[in-house]
Amino acid sequence: MNANVEHLDPRQLFKEKNRPAAEDLPFFDVPTPYYLIDLRALEDNLRLLRAIMDVSGCKIILAQKAFATYPLYPLIGKYLSGTAASGLYEATLGREMGEKSEVHVYSPAFKESDFDKLLGLADKIVFNSFSQWKKYRGRLLDHNLSGGRQISPGLRINPEYSELEHAIYDPAAPNSRLGITAAQFKAGMEAGLLEGIEGIHFHSLCEQNADALENTLDAIEKKFGAFPQDLKWFNLGGGHHITRADYDVDSLLRSIKRVQEKTGAEVYLEPGEAVALDTGFLVSEVLDLVKNVSTTAILDASAACHMPDVLEMPYTPKCFLVQDASRSGESRWYEGAEADQLPYVIRFGGPSCLAGDIIGEYSFDVPPLPGDRIVFLDMAIYTMVKNNTFNGMSLPSIGVYPDKKTYKTLKSFSYEDFKGRLG
Repeated sequence: MNANVEHLDPRQLFKEKNRPAAEDLPFFDVPTPYYLIDLRALEDNLRLLRAIMDVSGCKIILAQKAFATYPLYPLIGKYLSGTAASGLYEATLGREMGEKSEVHVYSPAFKESDFDKLLGLADKIVFNSFSQWKKYRGRLLDHNLSGGRQISPGLRINPEYSELEHAIYDPAAPNSRLGITAAQFKAGMEAGLLEGIEGIHFHSLCEQNADALENTLDAIEKKFGAFPQDLKWFNLGGGHHITRADYDVDSLLRSIKRVQEKTGAEVYLEPGEAVALDTGFLVSEVLDLVKNVSTTAILDASAACHMPDVLEMPYTPKCFLVQDASRSGESRWYEGAEADQLPYVIRFGGPSCLAGDIIGEYSFDVPPLPGDRIVFLDMAIYTMVKNNTFNGMSLPSIGVYPDKKTYKTLKSFSYEDFKGRLG
C-alpha cells in the first residue's frame, strides 16, 4: 500500500464532479423498451476502482457475469486489469479486451473440449476441486512448457461462511458445490495435491460492504489456518459493493493489506456490480391500465424477460415516472414510493402471458397514464446478460449517453434475433 495515502474517501475523489442529475438523460427520445447507460456514471465508478488499485497495489478485474457490454470494453480496459470469466465464451470475450488485459477463468467443472481452447485464452485458471486439478494438471503444465501463453493455476476454496440472506446467491452455504472445504483443503495439502498451485480464490459475498469481507477473512484463517507462503496470487472474489455511497473503502484497504502481508501474494478483486452500479436505466412506456382488485399498468418492459432478478431475488426496483411535455408544457418527474405512501397506488406488469410477470407495486403523487415513461434504476447489471425472449418478447435496445451530446444506440434486436435462437 502507498504509505503516503492514509485514507481514500470516495466523496473526496470526485469533488470536481459536476455532472447533471439523471433529469438530463433523453428518456423521451429513446425507443422503448431501452437500456440506457450513463457513461459519466460508469466512468466515475471506474475511476474509483482504479484509485483503489493504485493506492493498495491490488488488481481489479471485471466479472463479466454481471456486465458484459462489449462496446464499452475499451473504456473499462483503460481503468481495470482484465476480466473474470465463467467459461469459454466469456473467456473469449474477455481476451478481446486486449492482450494486456488479464483473463481469469473459473468453472465448477471444465469440459475437455473447452479446456484445450481455454489454454490459448486464459492467464489464470481456477479449479473447483482437487479432482479437476489432477485431471487437467498435465495439460496445463505441458502447455506452459510449450512456450505458449503462461497460465497460472489456482484453487477455489469454500470459506464455509457467509452473511447472505438469499440462498440462491449463497456460494458458501452448506452443501454448496462451489469450492473446496477446509477439511478437503487440509487433506489435499497433506497429500501433496497443492504442488503446482500458484493461487487461491474464494467468493462468498453479494452486494455487501467491507465488513463482510473482514469477517470472511477471519473465518478463513480460523478454518483453513496459514496458507502456503509461496502463493503468487490471492483472489478475494466479487460481491464487493465498492462504488456504493456508504461503502467503507478504508476497511477494504485494510483487508487487502492483511492478505498481502500474510500471504506475500498479489491480491485480486473481481467485482461485477460495482463496475456498473447505478449506471443504467431501463426505459419503458405505459401501454394500458387494467383494473381488477387493484390497478395494473401494462408496460412494454417485462420482469420475466428484461429484468429476471426482479423475480429470482426477488426485489422491487426503484423507479420514477416521467410525463411527456405535451401534457403540461414540460416534462415532469415523479419518484415512485412504496405502496400506500403516496395517493396513487399502482402495480407495474409486463406484456408477457406469464401471470407472475409483475415488476412491483408502487405509489405516486400522480396517476401513471398511457404514454408516460416509467424508468427503472440500476438496470445495467444482471439485466442484459440474463434477459430472454420468452413469449417472443422483443429485447430492449442498448444505448449510451452522452455521445456527442446525445444518445447512441449500441445494439438493437429484431425478429431475426428471436428466430435465430432456436433454429
